[in-house]
Amino acid sequence: MLMEVNERRIGQQIRNFERALSSYPNKEPFSRFLTQFFKDNKQMGSSDRRMTSRLCYNFFRLGTAAAQLPVTNRVVLAEFLCETESTVVSYYQPEWTPRLGDPVSDKIDFLVSLDLINKSDLFPFQQHLSAPIDTELFLQSQLIQPDLFIRLKRGSEAKVKHILTEAGVAFENVRSQTLALRNGTNLQQLKGLSGLYEVQDLSSQKTIDLIEAKDGESWWDACAASGGKALLFLDKYPSVKLLVSDIRMSILRNLDERFDLAGIKNYRKKVIDLTRDPLTILDKELFDGIILDAPCSGSGTWGRTPEMISQFRESAIASFSVLQRQIAKNVLRHLKPGKTLLYITCSVFKEENEDVVNFICEHLGCELEEMVTLKGYEQQADTMFAARLRKK
Repeated sequence: MLMEVNERRIGQQIRNFERALSSYPNKEPFSRFLTQFFKDNKQMGSSDRRMTSRLCYNFFRLGTAAAQLPVTNRVVLAEFLCETESTVVSYYQPEWTPRLGDPVSDKIDFLVSLDLINKSDLFPFQQHLSAPIDTELFLQSQLIQPDLFIRLKRGSEAKVKHILTEAGVAFENVRSQTLALRNGTNLQQLKGLSGLYEVQDLSSQKTIDLIEAKDGESWWDACAASGGKALLFLDKYPSVKLLVSDIRMSILRNLDERFDLAGIKNYRKKVIDLTRDPLTILDKELFDGIILDAPCSGSGTWGRTPEMISQFRESAIASFSVLQRQIAKNVLRHLKPGKTLLYITCSVFKEENEDVVNFICEHLGCELEEMVTLKGYEQQADTMFAARLRKK
């Protein structure tokens, strides 16, 4: 009788998964789609929602592997690779159950030995990876959900940790102002935390380590988006005069809300299209430093958004590289000689990273001081790239 109940339950989970997957239009982040999908299917309980989300995200982590197999077969493979316990695997492939706890690398090799997947299909763009990246470790990391990282407001570290401890929320101290938590941890429900922390990936926090700013200097965060790095920068250098810009006013409004919550007032903002010469907006203004978190493929963050692995087109890598070079050319016109450009991407592709830095050095009058690949795959974080350059 128990097996019959389990069979029905697993069947329902698979049907929910297939319904969500077939409804997804591949035109928006899956997390956004899933929120609406659950609103439209209020009959689904919390456990149904959790399992549907899990099965879908694990399925996306397969990339293009085993594309010839039916969807149900593929999600069984995905569960096997991504989980250490799975009733789906135990039901469909019970002989694999003892292997669920094996290292991810062993499970990949096992499925390869059965001729069920090609390793290269798990991440189909391996030939474009930056040289410092360990292909095998990066590949394995794509099958593991990254942690949730929060940056603590300077001076609030002890208070935040006390609130988390009292609430029974597990965390790990990663850096003096950085905690790692289980992905999916709901912090908004905890009283007293508002304004004391920012959700920000570990590698993203590390990018600002490459630069130093002096009191009273004028800096420009040229692609500020919702302001994560700007908040980090001003937390570290509160007396710097900062301009933040983005091409979208809606994003800058989100930035205003985050800055207001964090109590940040000392900044200016402008809407600037960096694909064009910003001279008409900035006039002859020059800065002591520029942070350029350039538009990119986002490939270093696909552990969080694995649906992108199958949506992304290889030709887009070259397009991003061209865009990044044009933007770098335009922003450098407003950097004082002898001053710093921090070039950042959340990409793992050489064409967006080292190749762009070489272009900046060879054609835009800069010299490289430091370049680093932030190997988030070693700490269940995003993988990013950062380079500090000085304008001659």
